[in-house]
Amino acid sequence: MRLASILIATTAALALSAPAAAETLQGALAKAYNYNPTITGARAQQRANDENVPIQRAAGLPSVNATSRFTENVVTPSGQTVTVGRQLDNQLQLNVPIYQGGAVINSVRAADRRVLAGEEQLRGTESSIFSQVVAAYNDVIRDQAIVELNRANVRQLEVNLQATRDRFEVGDLTRTDVAQSEARRSLAIGDFETAQSNLISSRERYIALVGDVPTDLQPPPPLPNLPATPEEAIQVAIKENPDLLAAERNREAARYDVRVAEAGMLPKLSAFVSGGYTNLLNSISSSIPQLDVQNSSKQVAAGLQATIPVFQGGRPGAQTRQAQARQAQSLEQVIGAERSVVQQVRAAYAAWKSSQEVIRSTEASVSANTLSLEGVRAENSVGNRTIIEILNAEQELLNAQVQLVTARRNAYVAAFTLLAAMGRAEARDLNLEGVTLYDPVANYRRVRHKIWDYDSDPAPKTIATRTVDTPSQTPETLVGPK
Repeated sequence: MRLASILIATTAALALSAPAAAETLQGALAKAYNYNPTITGARAQQRANDENVPIQRAAGLPSVNATSRFTENVVTPSGQTVTVGRQLDNQLQLNVPIYQGGAVINSVRAADRRVLAGEEQLRGTESSIFSQVVAAYNDVIRDQAIVELNRANVRQLEVNLQATRDRFEVGDLTRTDVAQSEARRSLAIGDFETAQSNLISSRERYIALVGDVPTDLQPPPPLPNLPATPEEAIQVAIKENPDLLAAERNREAARYDVRVAEAGMLPKLSAFVSGGYTNLLNSISSSIPQLDVQNSSKQVAAGLQATIPVFQGGRPGAQTRQAQARQAQSLEQVIGAERSVVQQVRAAYAAWKSSQEVIRSTEASVSANTLSLEGVRAENSVGNRTIIEILNAEQELLNAQVQLVTARRNAYVAAFTLLAAMGRAEARDLNLEGVTLYDPVANYRRVRHKIWDYDSDPAPKTIATRTVDTPSQTPETLVGPK
């Protein structure tokens, strides 16, 4: 079963049992996909990247230029038999590139490869934001649980303190026992305040990523198709990781850049047709009587123009060497990206496996500490255990419970990070409900062959949602019983 089907099935099941206001991980990811400014900004950047293709192609297309010039001769030279007071010159010229040494076609090919690289980078941005949303979502769940555990601990310690004071009043316990209970309660209140602060930070981070206040977050669904070994994960990542694929596309573009630079040393050939019209605007004056002078003239010319570079001061050679050096850099960047992907996959896999072991051991610890606390309390009732031993047992149980919810958060985040490093944690894999998948190729196809100079898109409008109007997260706004 694919990740998408698991997410859909789990979300549907939760929707039947959860209140309408409850939020699911799939819902949070959908909001981020539609309205996170990093994702929407990356899409705009990719659309700008698409325009490099028609920009480079324009250098190989015909161009038409029209010029018009009006001249008023304020002072004319003396001694001339014919003078012109003013004139209007109009010229129209058509230039048709025939051969540019391969510069145009290779520039277009390089731009095409960079469009592909940009599409992979857009995938990487989407995957990165999704990983952050998953982490923030689980951080809120973890920190909410820790707040509740610490709140319950404070309540229990208040009950213990009151019972200790009552027993002190009747002489059953000493002042030391009361002081120990008071100290532990004060420490627990400090831990509770710290837990609330951490929860507020997690909720604000969630708001920054998702654009909405977290409300009744449901447990995240299990993640399927996780690899059995790190080697299996690496094999998938080498083929599908967006960062690595982007580096490979940029390497291909750099190869074409070398050919563009080499074109600077080759001949260029173009054809031209030009036409001109001059009108003297009846401003001719002559010292020769009855001299017939034409008031206007026309001309048309056509031909070929060849440019053969002979010496350019070493510029083409320097540009070629520069492009070759950048090609060498791109080759190294592919290896660097591959190393980074391998490291990310192995680290995420190890963190995921380690967290699973921590979950198992901590669950056993919680069970054991629960039994231990019950036993210590029972033994204290018959005088075999002291108050400090009860307090220590309660603290050990609390520590184990906090460690358990933290380990569960770490395991889920590590598993999603692993899928992201493999290139399998994007909207197309999650099949998010309520969203239309953004297709960067559609815009590329739309603009690739546009040649109209006066074409433009509608004025840009903000897509991402603002969060300034969301309520500030304070202890009073935190979800959960007081």
